[in-house]
Amino acid sequence: MRYGVSGSGFGNGGKDGGLGDEWGVRAARSRALAVLRVRGRALGAAILPAAVAVVLYAGEVTGHFTGTGWATARVITTVLAVVVLLAAAAVALVVARARPAVTPTVELSETAAPDLHRLVRDLADRLDVPAPSAIALTPDCDSWLEDRSHRAHGRAAVPAGAGPVLVIGSPFLWWMRVGELRAVLAPVVAGTGPAADPDIAAARRFVRGLDAAVAVPDEPGLDPLRRFGARGVGRVARLLLRACGNHAAEMERGVAAAGSERAQAVDQGTRIVAQEQVGLAYAGWDRLLTRVALPAWRMGRWPSRLDAGVVSALTELSRRDRLAEGFSSRLGERPACDLLEEPGAVDEAASLLAARLFHGGPAEAGPDWAPVDWSRYPEEVVDRKWRADAARLHDVLDRLSTAADPEAPEAPTLTRVLTHLTAPQDRPSTPSAPTEDDDLPVVPPGAEAAAEARAQARAEAPARPEPLAAEEEDRHETEGRDEHEAETDAEHEIDAEDEDDVRNPAADALAAALSAQVAREDAEREARAAAGATAGAASGAAGFTGPDGPWPLAPLLPPRTGRDLLADHVTALVCCAAVDTTGAAPGLDWLDGPALLVDGERAADLGPRVLALVEEGDPAPLRAWLSTTGVRPEKPVRLL
Repeated sequence: MRYGVSGSGFGNGGKDGGLGDEWGVRAARSRALAVLRVRGRALGAAILPAAVAVVLYAGEVTGHFTGTGWATARVITTVLAVVVLLAAAAVALVVARARPAVTPTVELSETAAPDLHRLVRDLADRLDVPAPSAIALTPDCDSWLEDRSHRAHGRAAVPAGAGPVLVIGSPFLWWMRVGELRAVLAPVVAGTGPAADPDIAAARRFVRGLDAAVAVPDEPGLDPLRRFGARGVGRVARLLLRACGNHAAEMERGVAAAGSERAQAVDQGTRIVAQEQVGLAYAGWDRLLTRVALPAWRMGRWPSRLDAGVVSALTELSRRDRLAEGFSSRLGERPACDLLEEPGAVDEAASLLAARLFHGGPAEAGPDWAPVDWSRYPEEVVDRKWRADAARLHDVLDRLSTAADPEAPEAPTLTRVLTHLTAPQDRPSTPSAPTEDDDLPVVPPGAEAAAEARAQARAEAPARPEPLAAEEEDRHETEGRDEHEAETDAEHEIDAEDEDDVRNPAADALAAALSAQVAREDAEREARAAAGATAGAASGAAGFTGPDGPWPLAPLLPPRTGRDLLADHVTALVCCAAVDTTGAAPGLDWLDGPALLVDGERAADLGPRVLALVEEGDPAPLRAWLSTTGVRPEKPVRLL
């Protein structure tokens, strides 16, 4: 279980350290006692039948409860007590032996980061709280405390009675300066105090054990009988979690409030700037993963310097965004990664872990899963990605062409795609087709009916006296507004019909086939990753699973439409043609990922021209760009 930005007034091993009367501390203690009361009630419910049986037997010995009825009651109560005690013992055993979820991290020993360990110890001394028992890195923009004292954690476990592990987001070490990192970690380190308080520590162990017991039925390798029993234990654990969940959440809020208050005395001015860097680092990390790392992972390559890439991405953002101009001036100060003995090796380990967490890649490098340096990224990732997408696009076109005309397969050229997406298609005919008045403007049917109704009303209306002229003017204004609204509605309907007519049916068919192909490939890749994870779990290897399911928990990118996929594939084909027929080259944009470099500059105007072809079937903007750039669309491109 992770404990986020938390703190405590429990310094000196759980004794009051000057903050014992804070409202956050008092709230945390009271909520911890509420959690323990839930545990006590559960224990009382489990031993209640046994207590009743003891009373009945004591009554028999003293001669008070005699007779057939009391004998029957004793037998029934005894059987019930034995069953309940056995069930309670089973639940307690599963909760005690269940493995709590532990976040996959890169461990940082004192020899690997002596300066970082010294910084954390000094910070704990200033906060008057125990120092964390260990330090680890995670490929995420967050920091927290994690209890790993459970023996089931194996090598990742810390000695019993030791403090929690401080988990630090690896992007923070590379982007933040040393003073900023200290300010960010202050409220987190302040949370080591609650770990030493007996009540809060016991409440956390109880909740953590219940949380782990819920996931036991989903563990692989259980036989049907054991899985059936585990499901019963899981239901009991869920019931207890619901009973104490609110108290546990309020307990963590209390310790977080106390920790934040205690940390205010540490580098208060730097904390404001550091919090700004947290948000900036998160934005840069997200773009780096989704735009840069994800294409490489899908090509069987994992960038080995992701954290160093965060610095490049955020520096580029500072150059482009005026709001971030002041951030780049910080780069002259000492970076927090200097606190590590070998930053390159740590970055590589964190990069591989990020690939495993967010993409489900293998745990070790291999022929189909190799690290890639940033200098080799354009050649080994960008160019291969473009050619793989171009090959997929032509493969789909081949299948569509074979279904229509199985005679002659066409060469993989850009002209073929342009011709396919701009070929004339059958359009649905309109309800009325004027023949004699084709040169006249078309009157919307709604407006024409409204005009006829007004003309007939004027002809049939009686004459009004002169004093009512103002009322007549108001009436005409009202009718004019009604007429305008009717005409506007009718024109909107015609615009909607025109918009539907502009849609490119050829693009819709190609996008649907392309989406199906990509979905099949993604399903095959996920099946291979799931098979590897199952094999690792069966062999006893540590897997990335927890109460919320296997890692990764969610995809990096939201689902994309077929038109988006088609536009990406057409863009990839255009880039391949540009590389093969001109001096263009694949490149890397730190914020947007793969980029086409024409004369050393990024071709930023290509996207709208491809969209005009895909969305409207208009090849003119793209053909103009091809002519200006010197790309020859009729020449075959090289595919993978």
